[in-house]
Amino acid sequence: MRNKKTSPSLFLIVPIALCTLALSACKDSAPQVLGTLEWDRISLPAPVAEKIVRMDVREGQQVAAGASLMQLELTRTQSQLAAVQAQAQQSREALSELEAGPRSEDIAQARANLSAAQAQAAEARAYYNRLLPLGRQKLVAASDVDRARAAAGNAEGQVRAAQAALLELERGTRSEQVAQGRSAVAAAEAQATTQAVSLEKLNVVAPRAGRVDSLPYKLGDQAPVGSPLAILLVGDAPYARVYVPEPMRANVKVGQAARVFVDGREAAINGRVRMIRSEPTFTPYYALSGRDAERLSYLAEIALDKTGADLPAGVPVRAEFSGNANGQ
Repeated sequence: MRNKKTSPSLFLIVPIALCTLALSACKDSAPQVLGTLEWDRISLPAPVAEKIVRMDVREGQQVAAGASLMQLELTRTQSQLAAVQAQAQQSREALSELEAGPRSEDIAQARANLSAAQAQAAEARAYYNRLLPLGRQKLVAASDVDRARAAAGNAEGQVRAAQAALLELERGTRSEQVAQGRSAVAAAEAQATTQAVSLEKLNVVAPRAGRVDSLPYKLGDQAPVGSPLAILLVGDAPYARVYVPEPMRANVKVGQAARVFVDGREAAINGRVRMIRSEPTFTPYYALSGRDAERLSYLAEIALDKTGADLPAGVPVRAEFSGNANGQ
């Protein structure tokens, strides 16, 4: 049996083919950046320091926009709302009184007071006129004449005051008083509206459809004002938060297409860069390798399509940008 001889040209063809494949692979592969998968988060702060009296959802539950999440105690806020509503009603009634002007009975009373003052003034003047000649004849004391003169002057002053009071009622309420009354009503109604909004916020609802990520407080807890009562993950799909090394930064633009790879999924998820920071940050620990540990990187966000809508937050991802992102 004769041995077959291998052609010398075969030893040349195989290395050339391997090199060609390697160069092609190096040319087609794009540099990748590392990061994590994230969802947009909404935090719902406590509007007031009230006790949680009802829990309507649990962590991980999917909720629709407007769905009730929890209920805070209403008693105190309801009482405050009732008080400001009563003040607003009082201000409206006072304004109505100002706009209606004086009552006819008040005007009649003012006219009667004027008539009485005029009668008293006439009597005082007559008494003074009778006493004055007697004073000149030294038949009465000068002090009696002075008292009669003062009484007559005082009575005439009472007449002028009664005339002014009647004139004020006849002319009605001043426009400035009506304007002040309207301002008081507007202020009271604004306070009532604010308190009504505060009361409505005690029923904590989801502002957008999403998934309940965290409920820091439990039934019966009393969270301080501003503390998050619930945290929601919202949006149609998550986004990739990645760190772009400095050599690639100049070629990564907002709106640029990208592919994101998630461990456990063979197919890449398509996305587009929606944000990239202008100032660098230090490279995160999971992106350190060799001399890259001394380089800065830039935080970027890649919005993904809906094929990744079922992925959880916090999953490590790798991303590569389309186009000449590596500057070569």
